[in-house]
Amino acid sequence: MTVDLSKVPQMTQTPAQHDERMQWFRDAKFGMFIHWGPCSVGKREIGWGRNARRPWDIGIPDPSDDTHDAEYDNYYKVFNPERYDADAWARFAKESGMTYMVLITKHHDGFSQFDTKLSDYSIMATPYGRDIVKPFVEACHKHGLKAGLYYSTRDWYHPDYLVGDNKAYDEWYRGQVEELLTNYGKVDMMWFDHVGGRDWGKWKFDELFAMMYRCQPELLVNNRAARFCGPTTPEDQGPESPEFEHMTLGDFYTPEGKIGAMDIENDWESCIHVGQGWSYRGEDGFKGPEDCIKMLASCTTGGGNLLLNFGPRPDGTFTDGEAAVARAMGEWLNQYGEAVYGTRGGPLQNGDWGGSCHKGNKVFLHVYEWTQDTLELPPLPHQVLAARTLEDKPVTFTQDEARLAVSVADTDRDTPVTVIKLTLDAAIEPGCLTGQAPAEQEADARVVGPPPGQD
Repeated sequence: MTVDLSKVPQMTQTPAQHDERMQWFRDAKFGMFIHWGPCSVGKREIGWGRNARRPWDIGIPDPSDDTHDAEYDNYYKVFNPERYDADAWARFAKESGMTYMVLITKHHDGFSQFDTKLSDYSIMATPYGRDIVKPFVEACHKHGLKAGLYYSTRDWYHPDYLVGDNKAYDEWYRGQVEELLTNYGKVDMMWFDHVGGRDWGKWKFDELFAMMYRCQPELLVNNRAARFCGPTTPEDQGPESPEFEHMTLGDFYTPEGKIGAMDIENDWESCIHVGQGWSYRGEDGFKGPEDCIKMLASCTTGGGNLLLNFGPRPDGTFTDGEAAVARAMGEWLNQYGEAVYGTRGGPLQNGDWGGSCHKGNKVFLHVYEWTQDTLELPPLPHQVLAARTLEDKPVTFTQDEARLAVSVADTDRDTPVTVIKLTLDAAIEPGCLTGQAPAEQEADARVVGPPPGQD
């Protein structure tokens, strides 16, 4: 039977329709990723901390291999996050300058954080016994945040995962995704995380995408719904068509653990954790606020978003180290948000000095390093009429056909980023880029994360 893909935008949208769908994401810039679950009880990494079978990640398993990690797999029996307050989470994210949130609903360990009718290995079997996803989505929308749900297609716990023709598991996980997209009101984003094997024939991605857009017509989807991991087999089948493969690339790609290379032609989002790992690993080992502010500025000027990850404690509260980072970023964005939200990357090529973004006839320079008193840059496509820092300090500039030279007094430079607003005599068009990209960035222009099995 032919699957009706007429409502799947990746198959049917015009460039103008695509731009309209992506506008909120392009304007958003900064989101909160949350990795959390029973693994937090043992301070073990979510999914990857489970020392048991990992089919199609460390080799093709013997079908009879049913090894488990008894300690990890039983954390759910004591997982009781009595201090989980979704409303407080959303308020905290908003105060920290985030504009959207993405919550883990099921990671590679197979545990479902929601009231699923398709598994007993879920939040409903814990002492807590209540759905975590429902209040999360409601709190996001109450506070004006977009709500995203992470779902790992690979599953090292489920007994049917990649067994035989994979039909049983394929139908099961699509059933869970349908629950997520029908039981919680509007969901703005599905954030998938990898598929085992290399065999397109074991997955009905056409049925997945058709179902998702029947349920949520305005949904955004990342590029990992059909991102394969693990070894190949001689029987592996490829995608049905280039159009089919294009559909599964979704709407944006996802560099992981690093800032993506500058790319103002495609939508992307770097996901990076604040702590030692993705989930709760203790009360120390966090990145500093200045590093995280520079990461946000680098993503913004590079044309992407930053999805900054937090790993709450088992009780549902944020660690002091994470909270300090988030509050510092919120304070910075209160002052410098004009140079972040709603901007587009460029028109200057990013470099060691920093980068630029623009909005209308304003260009914002995010300067990290002043190797000389004067920052010399390629010429802009329009004349600069005025220049000030966002702290309203004076900026000296000169311009000609060959260059733009900008200087700020030592005492007027800011840490970790000096932000300069240039007012031009005309607006910068999106997609405009001047200056030569370094060779390594050109080669890495479509980085989509680490090799399969490394994330």
